[in-house]
Amino acid sequence: MKIDFIEDSLENIKADLELIVIIDKNFEHPSCKDYKSLLEDTNFSAEQDEVMLLAESKKLFVGSNSLKSSNIRPAVATAIRTILDKKYKTVKMATYLSHNKCTATIRALAEGVILGSYKYDRYKSKAKESILKKVLISSQEYNNKEIDVAAIKRAITKGVETAKSVNLTRDIVNTPPDDFYPKIMARVAKDIASSENLECNILTKSQILNEKMGALLAVAKASSHSPRVIHLTHKPKKPKAVVTIIGKGLTYDSGGLSLKPSDYMVTMKSDKSGGAAVIGIMQAVSRLNLPIEVHGFIGAVENMIGGNAYKPDDVLTAKNGTTIEVRNTDAEGRLVLADMLCYAQEKVNANYIIDMATLTGACVVGLGNYTIGVMGNNDTIIDKMLYAGNVASSEMAAKLPFNDYLRKTLKSNIADICNISNTRYGGAITAGLFLENFIKKENKQKWIHLDIAGPAFVEHEWGENPHGASGAGVRIVTRFIEKLADTKHEEQ
Repeated sequence: MKIDFIEDSLENIKADLELIVIIDKNFEHPSCKDYKSLLEDTNFSAEQDEVMLLAESKKLFVGSNSLKSSNIRPAVATAIRTILDKKYKTVKMATYLSHNKCTATIRALAEGVILGSYKYDRYKSKAKESILKKVLISSQEYNNKEIDVAAIKRAITKGVETAKSVNLTRDIVNTPPDDFYPKIMARVAKDIASSENLECNILTKSQILNEKMGALLAVAKASSHSPRVIHLTHKPKKPKAVVTIIGKGLTYDSGGLSLKPSDYMVTMKSDKSGGAAVIGIMQAVSRLNLPIEVHGFIGAVENMIGGNAYKPDDVLTAKNGTTIEVRNTDAEGRLVLADMLCYAQEKVNANYIIDMATLTGACVVGLGNYTIGVMGNNDTIIDKMLYAGNVASSEMAAKLPFNDYLRKTLKSNIADICNISNTRYGGAITAGLFLENFIKKENKQKWIHLDIAGPAFVEHEWGENPHGASGAGVRIVTRFIEKLADTKHEEQ
């Protein structure tokens, strides 16, 4: 899908179809006033994301509750999704701004186009190629607001590149486990590094052994696919800050000997979502040429069963020497991340340390399918991440608070720490507290944990997201890094 910005009126732009976003059910707006009675006859009320195609008039209408990016993005994505297989090659639409010269809405619009055009049909024997190839955005503003052409072009570029990185992440997460195991994840990372001018270092099993990553290696023991540790680097000249991102890359999670029920095992290809998001973020920061040094680390592992599988009651030794009593082999992601956090801190002295993982079902219970759980010790950094999510990128996020009472539930009688708590409650928080044990004392105020278990993979369409992988984490962390680069604040 291609987006072109054209400095001309809508009337002078030729296209197969015109997309009109009706804001706040305003049927009196000049763009739809002539079609008001016809739309009313079809019982179209312009609710958020409600779509109506008037084929004879070559008009496609979609409702948006406001000009906020959080409404425009899913509205445009939904509209685009409905016409992908119809016989329209080009669509034109106006520029939409929430305020004069404010580009947040137009960036969201561009993201909506690319995100809405996404399909994962690699395994369809008769996949239908999308007919829609191009969206033409006119310089004519919906409410005749003043526009800054150069700023709008930059915003569209940012939106397109961010959304493409989200779609890359979706592709990785959606790929079935037999076609995407640790070696393949490393190969994809290497290919992205080559195409995006990133540095790439990959550790194989023998090198991981030398790094004494006992927790990660235990999780990988029963798999026929050996693990990989991946390190990608975006290193601009004179960076304004250094950011480390660590992703859980469980290419498949059976639960190990604490075997998942069969219905819970389905969709576990999505357990690599954190690692996949790291690859997407690294592509985005490179393409946006952000003046921030960014390091992406991924622990790529498969958790399987077998005679040599690690067991409940085993005691593992992590890279930093911490001993871990295993009481549930399905709490494996935190074991992989424990070693990855130690390794990342050893390799990079960062200003910010962010880990991302589909870590706990408890986070989904607490926050639902659509919200990222944010944890850490520094409220200032947490607030920045919440802003990057809830305001800047519209990836919903909520804080889950640490407390010393839950910290005590991870105590072990035979090792330094247990990999699960002794209570069934607060599981997302106790998982975050487990990870905190592998953050150096001097880095505890730099670290933040994102549990993306809810929104990473949902089996129905929602907003700008299709069935399956959403690419959760890419937009929120990319916008967080953009803000560190002192990107001009954009009102929402």
